[in-house]
Amino acid sequence: MIEINNLTALAVDKKFLKSVAGKILKGEKKEKKDLSVALVGPAQIKQLNKRYRRKDKTTDILSFAGEGSFLGEIVICPQQVRKNAQKYKVSFKKELTQVLIHGILHLLGYDHERSQKEAKKMEKRQQYYL
Repeated sequence: MIEINNLTALAVDKKFLKSVAGKILKGEKKEKKDLSVALVGPAQIKQLNKRYRRKDKTTDILSFAGEGSFLGEIVICPQQVRKNAQKYKVSFKKELTQVLIHGILHLLGYDHERSQKEAKKMEKRQQYYL
């Protein structure tokens, strides 16, 4: 089951997010795993980033691994995603899709911070799903 919780005032296409997440889980042969996606404001994600990563700043996405049949939770800040979309000159929808893919891949064990080889492997998967 894929659960989307929008805790912001921004309108976000939940069906689209579920569809993207579902395709990735199916593609990685993890379609039986449960996933939760929470959309939060800048203050909430900054607080989570400070608490769990010791980084006192707003970020676009955080991933929290689960266990068993629960793959984990992804927390996205749509406002930060919108800023990044403007910065990179892409649509909000494309940037949102990209961060969602990125977060799910992290939960599936991909880690671009581990090594250059891992970073390339993750980037390749990310581009494939994008």
